[in-house]
Amino acid sequence: MKFFIDTANLAQIKEAHALGVLDGVTTNPSLMAKEGITGKNSILKHYVDICNLVDGDVSAEVNALDFDGMVKEGEELADLHDQIVVKLPMTKEGVMAAKYFSDKGIKTNVTLVFSAGQALLAAKAGATYVSPFIGRLDDISTDGLALIEEIRLIYDNYGYETQILAASVRHTMHIVNCAKIGADVITGPLSAIHGLLKHPLTDIGLAQFVADFEKGNK
Repeated sequence: MKFFIDTANLAQIKEAHALGVLDGVTTNPSLMAKEGITGKNSILKHYVDICNLVDGDVSAEVNALDFDGMVKEGEELADLHDQIVVKLPMTKEGVMAAKYFSDKGIKTNVTLVFSAGQALLAAKAGATYVSPFIGRLDDISTDGLALIEEIRLIYDNYGYETQILAASVRHTMHIVNCAKIGADVITGPLSAIHGLLKHPLTDIGLAQFVADFEKGNK
C-alpha cells in the first residue's frame, strides 16, 4: 500500500519523506490556504516545490466546475511537472474531464467520492486514482471502510486499474484497516503515519534494553 500525505506544508512533507515511507502527496485549495499560499502564481509555484521534495505523484486540484474550465486548468497543472496528477471533482463534468485526460495519458484523481457507483464511473472514465472520503462518511454515522470494501470488490471483479486512494484518513486504525481491506493508497496527516510507529511494549522493551546495557557497561 502506498502512503501519501495530505498537506501543503513543506516541513511536514520533508519529515514524511525523511522517514522513508512516503510515496506521494495530495493537496487542495483549502490546504493551500491553510499554509497562506494564495494567488495563482504562488499556488502553481508551491505545487512545483512539492514535486521537488518527493519522488511520487502529487495531486493538484482544479477549481473550475465546468468541463472546458477543468480542461484548461488541468492542462496547465499537468504542464508544471511530470509528477502532477490532475485532481477532479466527482461530477458529470469531472468524469468527462477524467476521460479527456485519460485519453491524453495525463494522470487524474477523481475526488469527493462517497458511493460505489461514483467510483465505478471514475474507473470507467479511466481515472488513475479514485478518492473515497472515509473520514467524512464516518462523521455522518456511515461506515467509510465499508465503501472501500465495495469499491475493491467491484474493481477486482472487472480488472479496473484505477487505484483506490482512501482519503480523509483521520487516524492510525484507518490506515491499518485500509491495508486489511486492500486499498491501494491512503492519504492522511503525518500524525496518523507516525501513530503506526508507536506501541507501549516497544517503549517498555527499549527502556529495559537501555537499562540493562547501562548496568553492565558502567
